[in-house]
Amino acid sequence: MAEQLIAVAVTDDGTIAAHAGRSLQWQVYTVSDDTEPHLAWTLDLTRFGCLHEWHVRGDGNRHPLHYVDIAIAASAGEGVRRRLQQRATALLTTREVNPERAIAAYLDGNLPEGLPHEKVACHSH
Repeated sequence: MAEQLIAVAVTDDGTIAAHAGRSLQWQVYTVSDDTEPHLAWTLDLTRFGCLHEWHVRGDGNRHPLHYVDIAIAASAGEGVRRRLQQRATALLTTREVNPERAIAAYLDGNLPEGLPHEKVACHSH
């Protein structure tokens, strides 16, 4: 495997965020064959820059997560998934709460299935 960038949506306490679209912080890890995942940087978004707002604006502009290969959160809407995939970023969901364990499970091919997408969470802000 060539080097990959994997972004994980996180909360203030460092656990995986419940909703990809509303997450304002993402931890971005580098992953390659010969090294363990390494936290490279964090991506701090404004409410205007979150995935949900980018998706509903639909202006065609790139989002910072377009530069990662994989994005992971607990849940996500199909529209956001589809729009990220158009720029070659796969959005995966998981019930795992620990970012490092989620990445390890993804790399092993056994990432636990994510939570159902709750539309109420999309409109609660």
